Amino acid sequence: MEYHVKDLELAPSGRLRMEWAEREMPVLQQIRERFEAEKPFQGVRMSACLHVTTETGTLARTLQAGGADLVLVASNPLSTQDDVAAALVAYSEIPVYAIKGEDNETYYKHLHAAIDHQPHFTMDDGADLVSTLHTQRREVLSTVIGGTEETTTGVIRLRAMAHDGALEYPIVAVNDAMTKHLFDNRYGTGQSTMDGVIRATNVLIAGKTVVVGGYGWCSRGIAMRAAGLGANVVVTEVEPLKALEAVMDGFRVMPMLAAAPIGDIFITSTGDINVIDARHFEAMKNGAIVANSGHFNVELNLAALAEMAVAAPRSVRPFVKEYRLPDGRLINVLADGRLVNLGAAEGHPSAVMDMSFANQALSAEYLLQHVDEMEARVYAVPEEIDQNIARLKLAAMGVQIDVLTAEQEKYLHSWTSGT
Repeated sequence: MEYHVKDLELAPSGRLRMEWAEREMPVLQQIRERFEAEKPFQGVRMSACLHVTTETGTLARTLQAGGADLVLVASNPLSTQDDVAAALVAYSEIPVYAIKGEDNETYYKHLHAAIDHQPHFTMDDGADLVSTLHTQRREVLSTVIGGTEETTTGVIRLRAMAHDGALEYPIVAVNDAMTKHLFDNRYGTGQSTMDGVIRATNVLIAGKTVVVGGYGWCSRGIAMRAAGLGANVVVTEVEPLKALEAVMDGFRVMPMLAAAPIGDIFITSTGDINVIDARHFEAMKNGAIVANSGHFNVELNLAALAEMAVAAPRSVRPFVKEYRLPDGRLINVLADGRLVNLGAAEGHPSAVMDMSFANQALSAEYLLQHVDEMEARVYAVPEEIDQNIARLKLAAMGVQIDVLTAEQEKYLHSWTSGT
């Protein structure tokens, strides 16, 4: 078996951490038990480009239990947990190509290794695998029948491909499932992002002005958690409805250029490019901390910052680089502008990834069952899958809910009863 991980001797640590994570992932465990019995992916080659974390390890083992012939690569150069990558190779015999801190050349070599697997099915987080397939490895497209996409950035890219008529096979947008974005994006990103900022810097959040770029589901989670830690939160937005919602949620809203001189900590999570640009860096106060929790580091114009700086950045702490500007001001960038929650911390808590990866597993099963009826476009997760995951999660938490009576069902489907 071919693979490329940092060190197989890290495997025992990875196995222990995956065991710990699985305790918080009861929904995926239930799905694995069924998959093990039914083998829905028997004979199916899968290539997964995901953050290689303890939770992803649990998903990989679930797909494998269902019969999948799986290859796993990293979806971000800084997001791999090396002990997990080693454990999946050593104990589960899953080919993994992922090393934390790999350079861009290695990152794309790993993507090509996943494509060399000639997958029937792709599982992506950010759409780099799908994009590479469609641009550089089109000879492999004929074997691919479908795929899933995990994150907002990837769904945006895939919808653009579909709009341009470039997408060659159907993909289910797992990110848009209610049991994904309402929980993973909001509670997962909120907690893990602040965890990453605190681990990297050890600064006190209370009393700081935290500027949050965007007010989508991820950003609102960050704003909520920063406020809970005592920060004064400022939100920047380009969409009026989201900006209005941020105002109604009690946050100050202003353009990034107005926020730049007053912010102590800046965190972007928009899925767009140059959210913090040269003009914003120029206006920041001395000691400003800048981080990104969007999928790609293009949210921060680091090339412009490097050009503005009088010298090469200095590593002052693990995952903290200090840029000195001509007037002596220092700007601190976390995790090279990559996902701070995975670059400087461990990513989302297992309990929310339980639902996200349940969506991945069940959406993959659904697509394989219905692929003959599907066109080459982006599909929503079927509502019945969403509802089923919510029911399973509630049951695992010991939470019971009401059931409509026959009378209530009839009323909701009638129109003759009024005042």
